Amino acid sequence: MPDEHRLEEQFLSQEAERRISEKLDDAEKIEIDVQTDLLKIVQGQADGVSVTGQGLIIQEDIRVQEIKLQTENISINPLSAIFGQIELNEPVNAIAQIILTEVDMNRALASDFVSSQMQSYDLDVDGRIVSFEAQKIEIFLPGDGKIECRGRVLLKENGNTRPLAYTAIARPRTHSQPAMLESFNCTEGGGISIEVVTALMHKAKELMNVPYFKWEDMVFHIKDIKIETGSLVLLVETQMRQIPSSEISSL
Repeated sequence: MPDEHRLEEQFLSQEAERRISEKLDDAEKIEIDVQTDLLKIVQGQADGVSVTGQGLIIQEDIRVQEIKLQTENISINPLSAIFGQIELNEPVNAIAQIILTEVDMNRALASDFVSSQMQSYDLDVDGRIVSFEAQKIEIFLPGDGKIECRGRVLLKENGNTRPLAYTAIARPRTHSQPAMLESFNCTEGGGISIEVVTALMHKAKELMNVPYFKWEDMVFHIKDIKIETGSLVLLVETQMRQIPSSEISSL
């Protein structure tokens, strides 16, 4: 922390860093800057909190290459703050930049934790239900704004279940362009009908246009996505209910 920071800022920042570190499996670097002073603490206020982290590991197999987060003005519990814990009195909005590498994304996708969260999807295809159950997903980031996805699903159709492997190349939605699918190829399983492809594209569009998503007590809204060779950069607006004991450790 810079020398010119007030003692109360240094104390709160160092204690918050310690609490986050205890929640993480590992971290190459974690820095927290609480912007406040003693008078504001007594009044239950702080100008904001910034968080910078590199190489954060959660759930053993989930790694974030880099995160930078800055909150707006916050209302805090003054008694808790005096004892070194930033406890919010009300939800706070924040903006975050998150960098994920291709290697870390695939490691997470192969983890037991992510596998347990994978959903099966039911599609209405001309009045009959066709189900897709994800088995394996790999992500490749070749650059030029593209994401290549290679995966395997179990396709349940007309009472029969068969494996289906595919390769897809897409451009995610950004602030300047809609989501676009450049190609979709079945590499195993005999392919799928045009009707199923149409229903699948409608479902993919629905998922990509979800305005926000939730993780425990946090609400995320992806403002922009930038794809570089080997890495994915997300610009995210989020609303959090507490800093930093549970939400930061869940990123």
